[in-house]
Amino acid sequence: MAVKIRLTRMGSKKKPFYRINVADSRSPRDGRFIETVGTYNPLVAENQVTLKEDRILDWLSKGAQPSDTVRNILSKAGVMKKFHDSKYSK
Repeated sequence: MAVKIRLTRMGSKKKPFYRINVADSRSPRDGRFIETVGTYNPLVAENQVTLKEDRILDWLSKGAQPSDTVRNILSKAGVMKKFHDSKYSK
């Protein structure tokens, strides 16, 4: 099973709000998911992001692939650097 970390659109028309979900890559965008690991609100000036860093790092270590947008969000939050450091530090 190929697992992706991706955005699921919530909110009403013209007012998007996204949940960052871990889902099987074959399931629809707004369909079945395994776990919610954060939220993203692009309408706020600072692009409000909440993340469960420990769960995201756990899924990344298990091989989950983030989408391009989620990878950018995680990079800005510093999660990808933590993952890289933990993966390559010996």
